[in-house]
Amino acid sequence: MPDPHREHFPGPIHQPPLVANLEAIQPHELVHLPHHPKLQHHFDDMAQQIDASTLGMWVFLVTEIMFFGGLFAAYLVYRHASPEGFAEASHHLNVTWGAVNTIVLIVSSLTMALGVRSAQIGAPAKTQVAWIGATMVLGATFLGVKAIEYTDKFTHHLVPGPNFHWEGKHPAPAEIFYSLYFCMTGLHALHMIIGLGIMAVIGTMAWKKQFDEDYYTPVEVAGLYWHFVDIVWIIIFTVVYLIPTAPAGK
Repeated sequence: MPDPHREHFPGPIHQPPLVANLEAIQPHELVHLPHHPKLQHHFDDMAQQIDASTLGMWVFLVTEIMFFGGLFAAYLVYRHASPEGFAEASHHLNVTWGAVNTIVLIVSSLTMALGVRSAQIGAPAKTQVAWIGATMVLGATFLGVKAIEYTDKFTHHLVPGPNFHWEGKHPAPAEIFYSLYFCMTGLHALHMIIGLGIMAVIGTMAWKKQFDEDYYTPVEVAGLYWHFVDIVWIIIFTVVYLIPTAPAGK
């Protein structure tokens, strides 16, 4: 008979063998977790997709900063070479229209931010479209004001080229000034036109109720682009419209 006082050691614990090779798992045994319909296959989750998209837009904006930075650098170099000529030429710019456009774009940044926020909280589609539409109206207003300014320059033959006419003391620096003026403001206007096209696409997507609390990346990255374009204009207005208006030597 077994000794009741003898110490008892439990036997080995039997566990099911671990699957060393994932290929041994049958397809019907895999558990498919539900995911957002807008999640692309090469991302693990929506958060990773949002981070990747935002990073991509920031990289693009860095290249845009270098692009416009070169124009600003060229403007400052030529202005330093002929401050009197640039100050004389800047007096023919309409600071009032420039200020109006600055206010218009600042307000458009607000409406754009509200549009992004409405998508983030899953607001009704009409609310999202309303804010995006308001942003587009303000962007179109900016282009309309810029068209008025350009018309005035064409009327007074201030467009660089064979028909350029300047009655002041510094015709050569004035032509350089307006060459840079049209380059900077023209390229900025082109970016604004592209922004309006992007907003049209975003507005259509919002109308189709494609944005919710989990998927609003297109609105967010479009907002980054729009804010960048607004900031570029504020710099142009300050550097081109305001600074050169001070009398030379002061």
